[in-house]
Amino acid sequence: MAHARIENALLDTLGHCAAGSPPKLAAAVRHAVFPGGARIRPQLTLAVARACGDDQPALADAAAVAVELLHCASLVHDDLPCFDDATLRRGQASVHSAYGERLAVLAGDALIVIAFQALARAAAAAPERLPALLDTVALGVGMPCGIVAGQAWECEPRVSLHEYQRQKTGALFAAATMAGAQAAGGDAEPWRALGERLGEAYQVADDIRDVLANPEWLGKPIGRDVALGRPSIASEQGLPSALRQFQRLVTGAADAVPTCRGAPLLRALVRSEAERLVPRAMRQASLQAVA
Repeated sequence: MAHARIENALLDTLGHCAAGSPPKLAAAVRHAVFPGGARIRPQLTLAVARACGDDQPALADAAAVAVELLHCASLVHDDLPCFDDATLRRGQASVHSAYGERLAVLAGDALIVIAFQALARAAAAAPERLPALLDTVALGVGMPCGIVAGQAWECEPRVSLHEYQRQKTGALFAAATMAGAQAAGGDAEPWRALGERLGEAYQVADDIRDVLANPEWLGKPIGRDVALGRPSIASEQGLPSALRQFQRLVTGAADAVPTCRGAPLLRALVRSEAERLVPRAMRQASLQAVA
């Protein structure tokens, strides 16, 4: 049900912006968003909104859409030749591979703008909630600690691995959970730790899968962290340490779910995502192989 709600909201949002746009730009934007991945960030936004009452579902939908579109924009830019030079994303050609670099840059930029447009349009029924929502979502993306800052650490001579993981991935996850609470008129702060810990778990999982996963299963090339010299817990501390850290973060994320009527479902979502990201069989086989 949540997945259908997310897909419909994304379709409506992009449809609203496509009319009259340059056809290739509209196609590149759609290519960046569909077909989607797990949509875990918007799932979290809606799950938290429901746990907080979800009294403004249109605003919760817009918050979920904004978070997902900003994530998609980051992937488009991340795949560019100046960064990862990745030809595949989610099992299909990356946007710059399919439409060229110029349209990929413009599509990523457009997605950022559309994300904030979606929030602004949906806030008419509860305008008092918009300032905090805008601030939360923007902080998850920009400076000093959002995903843009996280990506920029790759250009620095030295970087704290924890800060890199927290900013590149954890920040938008925190924005997702906190925005869900704010869209429903709730207090955002109790939901920060869930997003941060699950987001860091995602980054650690990405490091692990860059070493272990099959490219066809992963839907993108592997071995890029080593090839590009990017910070990676698997490279810096070894695979066993990365696997243990992943489990600690997943457990911490589940423990961070505040007491609420939706707590069991949120903890189940955390556990199912952990299994999807790094299946238990893969973890056990890897540890046995190293031993």
